[in-house]
Amino acid sequence: MQQGAFPSSEAPYSFSILGVRVRIASADPSIRALVHANFGRLVAAAEGIRVELEYSVGTLETPGLYVLRRPGQPPLEGIPAGDLLFHLEKDVTVELQKRRPDLYFLHSAALEWNGKACLLAAEAGSGKSTTTWALLHHGFRYLSDELSPVAPDTLRVFPYPHALCLKQPPPDYPLPAETMDLGRTLHVPVRSLPSEVIKEPLPLGAVFLVKYRPDLDAPELRAIGSAEASARLYLTALNALSHPNRGLDAVVRIAEHVPCFAIHSADLPATCALIRSALSD
Repeated sequence: MQQGAFPSSEAPYSFSILGVRVRIASADPSIRALVHANFGRLVAAAEGIRVELEYSVGTLETPGLYVLRRPGQPPLEGIPAGDLLFHLEKDVTVELQKRRPDLYFLHSAALEWNGKACLLAAEAGSGKSTTTWALLHHGFRYLSDELSPVAPDTLRVFPYPHALCLKQPPPDYPLPAETMDLGRTLHVPVRSLPSEVIKEPLPLGAVFLVKYRPDLDAPELRAIGSAEASARLYLTALNALSHPNRGLDAVVRIAEHVPCFAIHSADLPATCALIRSALSD
């Protein structure tokens, strides 16, 4: 595990995401480095803001195993370092949805292009994070690689710039030396990304429904209508039941107001060129 530039003191590390202050404490230097590398570019929380989510990570007698605690919840014990970040982020994501029911959370990457956000929405394992990593080398700027909170009334996309997570090294676009290898996943700290990071919400400009197709010689892209886009986008919604009409109104509004595309990704440079061409057109 790479050692990050975590603050030298053992004071809890805190940040603000979507107006929610999160604080994470651990006496273990490697865990502190991991937390800082993953969340280090999120907005620092002002001390006067009430802490809404508080976590502590402790060690167990068995080397390499940890316990994750949050007040009022049963502790998660015996977690390997490689799984710790997964459990921590999962809990933060669920709690953010509870605290911000006004936002529509999509399982989607979000990137900036010409002042607007474009979403790469897909089910897990469909290649959206790999495509995100590649697009960051082609003029796109980073908001998030897997979580896109959208305001349904204004269609503005809020950033969640944590470390970009990949399951394996992508071809054509090597990973930086600072990449954290946690066994099952690779995490690229935001400070090591090849482009700038967006920290303010942006108007939504386009949606791409991504599916990786290794059998294809070249990527394929087609514009899709609002009905198909609504149905496919609804499958990526995380908190649909928190919104009117079971969240259907929100995806229909998105699909009717911005261009939507289905893309079968293959060769990464060609996929990036195809996405850029669609946005330029």
